[in-house]
Amino acid sequence: MAGLIPKSFIHDLLERADVVEVVDSRVPLKKAGRNYQACCPFHNEKSPSFTVAPDKQFYHCFGCGEHGNAIDFLMKFDGLEFPEAIEELAHMMGLEVPRETTADPAADAKKRAQESSDYEQMERAAKFFAHQLRRHENSAAVIDYLKGRGLSGEIVKQFQIGYAPDAWDGLLSALAKDQRSKDQLVDLKLINRNEQGRYYDFFRDRVMFPIRDRRGRVVGFGGRILDGDGPKYLNSPETRIFHKGRELYGFYEARQANRELEQVVIVEGYMDVVALAQAGISYAVASLGTATTTDQLQMLFRATRRVVCCYDGDRAGRDAAWRALENALPLLNDGVELSFLFLPDGEDPDTLVRKIGADEFRKRLDKAQSFTDYFFAHLTDTIDVNSDSGKSLLLKQAKPLIERVGSEFYRDTLMERLARLLRREASQLAAQIKAPATQKAPQDSLKMTPMRRAIGLLVQHPQLGREIPLHSELSALKQPGIQLLLKLHEQTQAQELTSAQLLELWRGEPEEKPLRQLARWQHHLDSEKVTQEFFDIFAYFIDQFVEQRANELLEKERTAPLNKVEKQEYLTLLQYLKDRGKR
Repeated sequence: MAGLIPKSFIHDLLERADVVEVVDSRVPLKKAGRNYQACCPFHNEKSPSFTVAPDKQFYHCFGCGEHGNAIDFLMKFDGLEFPEAIEELAHMMGLEVPRETTADPAADAKKRAQESSDYEQMERAAKFFAHQLRRHENSAAVIDYLKGRGLSGEIVKQFQIGYAPDAWDGLLSALAKDQRSKDQLVDLKLINRNEQGRYYDFFRDRVMFPIRDRRGRVVGFGGRILDGDGPKYLNSPETRIFHKGRELYGFYEARQANRELEQVVIVEGYMDVVALAQAGISYAVASLGTATTTDQLQMLFRATRRVVCCYDGDRAGRDAAWRALENALPLLNDGVELSFLFLPDGEDPDTLVRKIGADEFRKRLDKAQSFTDYFFAHLTDTIDVNSDSGKSLLLKQAKPLIERVGSEFYRDTLMERLARLLRREASQLAAQIKAPATQKAPQDSLKMTPMRRAIGLLVQHPQLGREIPLHSELSALKQPGIQLLLKLHEQTQAQELTSAQLLELWRGEPEEKPLRQLARWQHHLDSEKVTQEFFDIFAYFIDQFVEQRANELLEKERTAPLNKVEKQEYLTLLQYLKDRGKR
């Protein structure tokens, strides 16, 4: 395992980064008073409820509840894991991410160096193939082939399309400098080694399509045959940096070409992606020769609200579409749309867009079959829904699928359609078809106790921590949440923090979820009244502690006399309570 990222670096990173700039780089923002607004990128809405607060360095959507700091936004919008989001934000700030040493720092350093070297080697391979397309003796024929497919030099350069020479050792000779680099190329599946120990190129005499991850790094290749025997497409096998089910060909390029992805079209081939981009449809991706996986769909639904599965109309295409639908069921949330477009026999997106043009192709995308229509068209394709046995079979097949749907809207829509087909009432089906176990009920509003109010105010206005001295004696107060409040007070007094930085200190802790909930709480206080409200609540806790301590001493005196120090403490407490009563 690589070394952990130091928390001090994450703190400094959030200090440097401006959440407004980070969000605006993906979602255009407009000034709205002290804050900035936009339509939420995480759910479908017509009027903006997505707010970014520069003072708190926090974003929040009042429509769907999404919220967080710059790191959270990159995780959600770009579909990144936490370490990847740190890397991306650091890259945006021009910083190198340090790592803490672990039990085996040498092994960690070796792994990081290996990973960096792997990406560099894959980039060298991409440049080698691109160079061969321009300089190889066979390049004229390959370029003629690409021109014949309607591709321009500009689009070829944009996707860094290249050519793998028809030789056993073209790439091998260019990149294998020693035994170590040979072993690396074997591990990256760029070259093979036979039983006799001879090395040879994995890709030969093929048009090469570099596959980039979400950060633009080359992680694999797809190679298309020019003519002759052999598979039409040859894809990189999985390696330590390439996992087919997690990547989508063209996704990085689509993100680069579109400031905001209004929709994404899933197609089957690399050439389909490039041909559509050539026609100006710059939002197509391909699922690397496999069924579209849940990970890939999740990545897409994080980036856009509408996904169209565009497949051939043959049996293989329809099977691929159904597998995509099944994988999408738990991801269907309110506000996202999944549609299906099946092409005429003998056509694929590459040939069709050149035949009918981009405008007509877009019209077909707009009229794509809805999720619900395709769901029942597929299920009823071989079922006679007019017979009792057919109705019984339809219910049997539809029930487990509907129970996996994450969205209440989609689930209700499917049940209503199913009820009509079965000629039953939807309410009858509701008792048989349950919501998925992971489906969460709408969150009830928090009952705002004084403790929650104090914590919420401190999270939203960390500068309050410097307005009141620390009261460590309050740790003895028998009040739920007091230890959390005191810890937050200690953190906010020790250094100047934004809400984003404060919450980052609690990432992964049991308290993170309630703290984030309190960060979204609307206290409806004018800025000048926030401090007084916090002072009053803190004074209330001090009063509570004094009463608790006085009662403890009084209870003790009933069983044994108080010593001199305790008597003096008791008198002091009584005087405090007496003075408080006069206030």
